[in-house]
Amino acid sequence: MYASSASPLTPFDYIAAGYWQDFLADRPIAGGIAYESELRDCILDESLASLQRVDTLLSHIRREMVKTGRWHEERLLLDERYRNFMVFLAFYAGRVLAQQWQSTPHWYGQFELHKRYPELALTTDDFYQQLAVVYCQSADANSVTSLFFALEPIGMRLFGHIDRPFEAVQGGQVASGLYQAVSARLPHAHDNHVAKSITPAINISTPNTSTSVEHIKTVDSQKPLEKEGFSHTPHAVPESQNLSQQENQTKPVLSKSETVRPHTTSENTVLEQPLPSLVPSPQELPTPAIFTQLLVELDNIDVVQTAGNSEYQQAHKVLEQLEQHIAKQSQPRTQINFSESHLTTKKQALLTLQEAAQAGNSAAMLHLALYELLGEGLTVDKGAATALGVEWVKQAASKNDSRAQRLLSKMYYQGVGVAQDIDTGKYWLEQAAKNGHAEAASVVGQWQQAQALITTQKQEQHSMKRYQLLFVAILVVAILILIIV
Repeated sequence: MYASSASPLTPFDYIAAGYWQDFLADRPIAGGIAYESELRDCILDESLASLQRVDTLLSHIRREMVKTGRWHEERLLLDERYRNFMVFLAFYAGRVLAQQWQSTPHWYGQFELHKRYPELALTTDDFYQQLAVVYCQSADANSVTSLFFALEPIGMRLFGHIDRPFEAVQGGQVASGLYQAVSARLPHAHDNHVAKSITPAINISTPNTSTSVEHIKTVDSQKPLEKEGFSHTPHAVPESQNLSQQENQTKPVLSKSETVRPHTTSENTVLEQPLPSLVPSPQELPTPAIFTQLLVELDNIDVVQTAGNSEYQQAHKVLEQLEQHIAKQSQPRTQINFSESHLTTKKQALLTLQEAAQAGNSAAMLHLALYELLGEGLTVDKGAATALGVEWVKQAASKNDSRAQRLLSKMYYQGVGVAQDIDTGKYWLEQAAKNGHAEAASVVGQWQQAQALITTQKQEQHSMKRYQLLFVAILVVAILILIIV
């Protein structure tokens, strides 16, 4: 039961309650929402784990929309069934969050938000800023600390990409999904209790496991990573704090908003968002987005392998469990402590990956490159590890693996592990698009549209100059005629 609240009910409180009652009674929600049957399959039991299932569904919807050519944000937001779907998910996330605080969720529309929180800079026509929930009672009734714009992480999950950044109303980058966004707002006093109720400890030394926790998936919303050397500074963790105890920690995840750094380039150059060179802090995501995206693509984009597949699958099962644990943390990877047995198991998995990579398996090459670039691979020297990681990515790209080509394009655009080279980044972006990488093809398509607009504008400007010269000539002739007459 929620704790009682003295706050008066708002119109959106009644709407949220109606949506939930319709869902429980198996009635069409709001008269009908998109993906309702798939949503019911997520088992919405008001737990944090259910938000992971919802995030998985959102990622699936995104992939399907991209594949079928329906990935168009503005068009879908005009569809009432899609809007109802997103609003229902927002209401549900607010309900789960308030339950963790043992409080009553109170929803506010933009009118109430402007009145109650005048310091917030809200955009009237922004769908994701239309409503927010107060999920716990604050000492200051008008404090924004307990305000949650639940539509933001939903929009980020479905439509976020390099040319569509999402910036939170309250500052910083929008979370990559509802699980991450809600986990960042959990009460500290309940961290261990909540986490223990979600999942058991993961034993990464056992390859055969049924544990399946969604990786944090942030599509092209870049996170800071040191370019030179990929500096790692482990922090001491008490020996009594084992893997299970760390997994039960939940801390706020906040990140700074990022901007596109200008480049001086030719007109036929595709520009992408460079990676800021900042020192990781405990408030940032555990793994930079450029690598979390690679992990997602390794799972979701199939590339035929001619060798080393069994070795790769064997190593992948072990390392996937490791990444599932890391993804749940709200601190940099280097601050996460593992036992000697876990590290031994990881090293063996990396050796198996190396065997598959040397046999020509491009997926193994990419997986091995990831750990070398993060400074967590088999190579001790940081400089040598970075060089080896880059070489593995290049080898995989040369085998026409679109995932490797897309990653290599990002590395050149952002200067990750290599000297920043926009032209080379553009080349590998186009190669990835040619080999069927949907997101790369989308970026190239947008660039081509922009180029067409630039060309049209130049032609119009040229025509305008001709018209101006013609007008001046006619005017001169007219003046001469008047003078002669």
